[in-house]
Amino acid sequence: MSGTAEPIEAGLTEQERAEIDAWLTRFPDSPEGKRSAVIPALHIVQHNSGGWLPRARMDAVAEYLELAPTRVYEVATFYGMFDVEPVGRHKVNICTNISCMLRGSNEIVAYAEKKLGIRLGETTSDGRITLKREEECLAACAGAPMMLVDEVYYTELTPEKIDQILDELE
Repeated sequence: MSGTAEPIEAGLTEQERAEIDAWLTRFPDSPEGKRSAVIPALHIVQHNSGGWLPRARMDAVAEYLELAPTRVYEVATFYGMFDVEPVGRHKVNICTNISCMLRGSNEIVAYAEKKLGIRLGETTSDGRITLKREEECLAACAGAPMMLVDEVYYTELTPEKIDQILDELE
């Protein structure tokens, strides 16, 4: 993933339409079923758009699913797994919910910010890593403190683990 400018092709590719169609078969053939396919469709498009969702690509999803664009925008802006602005090649989400906070996530966030030279919500100057805004819960409370890096869970974090994980990212 890279924080690139808007893709040259703003519509959906044949492959994206085929993947969305596969998801549509899992839902009722109705307007409600098409609304149910918004999340998987946005995942597909975000994956193929440098890790974020340009407005033109969200509009293409809305058109393909025959939905008002605002229906797609509200999903894209509600869920933390979607980005509507360019991001780094790697996305780092550190959980700051109560279980993680009680086990030191505030210190983990401070350490990651210092190590990367950025604050939550920012991207390193080389475009390598985006440290996502506060994450309410990543559903791994038993392993707190934890973080998600490019959809991979890391638990029981320490500064040493943070160093190892972040240093291995290309």
